[in-house]
Amino acid sequence: MMEAIADSYQFCRLVTLRHAKTFYFASRFLSHNKRNACYAVYAFCRYVDDLIDQQVAHSGGIADGAAIQRTIAQWQCDLDRVYAGDSGATPVMVAWGDTLRRYNISRNLPDELIEGVMMDLRPAVRYRTFDELYTYCYKVASVVGLMTSEIFRYSNPAALNHAVDLGIAMQLTNILRDVGEDWRMNRIYLPQQELQAFGLDDNAVARGKVTLEFRRLMEFQIERANSYYRSAQRGIRMLEPDSRLTVTLMSHNYQGILEAIRRNNYNVFTQRASVPLPRKLLSVPKLLVRHPITAAPHRSAASGCALAAAPTQSGLITGL
Repeated sequence: MMEAIADSYQFCRLVTLRHAKTFYFASRFLSHNKRNACYAVYAFCRYVDDLIDQQVAHSGGIADGAAIQRTIAQWQCDLDRVYAGDSGATPVMVAWGDTLRRYNISRNLPDELIEGVMMDLRPAVRYRTFDELYTYCYKVASVVGLMTSEIFRYSNPAALNHAVDLGIAMQLTNILRDVGEDWRMNRIYLPQQELQAFGLDDNAVARGKVTLEFRRLMEFQIERANSYYRSAQRGIRMLEPDSRLTVTLMSHNYQGILEAIRRNNYNVFTQRASVPLPRKLLSVPKLLVRHPITAAPHRSAASGCALAAAPTQSGLITGL
């Protein structure tokens, strides 16, 4: 059994390495158990996405509601069994089950994640207001932050609110980076009210021109995302010491994408903003001074770090 668990974590590690390089890079500074659990969380989230994508592919690229509901129902049954203590039937579920035995990840969080994934299955994705977009960001990103918070451990439950904000910030960053790519899938995540406030509409996004109005809109959105990063920063000191550098790196490197968008003159239609690996590596010494790697104190399952499950809603990261 131990060999099967080790093999399952290795599978999750490779999934993370392939699909989430920023997350993978930052996770290398965690202890062995926390690092494996983070791989399991990422692979689990990816597994949810892949289940839906496979079902859409089998339906000829069109979301078959009935088939997807059957897939989700089966997934929920499998998940219930793992939460009840059964061994999983796939490497991801085996690793997830072992992670659940070590960390208190609330059962409602995977359900909220699937709700968020389902929001992307509409023929045309649009959000009228930021409040509507916030709900989406919370479900697909903040939920992941709440899961990983149980792995990072925290001394103050207020850390969960900051984890939510980091998820919001990271998902907003994804949205700003991928405006052009999302449009090609008939998805516009920028709130319609805010497009209009800056003199823009769907046609302006479709034209893919970096106009003065578009620059102003993007700068407004970048400043909003940065405000969530600033809030997230206040929660890092509430984490166990051996988790702080990893979360700082994740936040810092993802926030760097916003600066890359600025360097690209807000062209998110034909250029993909990213933070190169050398720049990530150069950030480590400075951040290491701020959050030196230290061993976390031993805590029993009944200690103050084994806090109550995360809330189902909060006043927003796939993904980390």
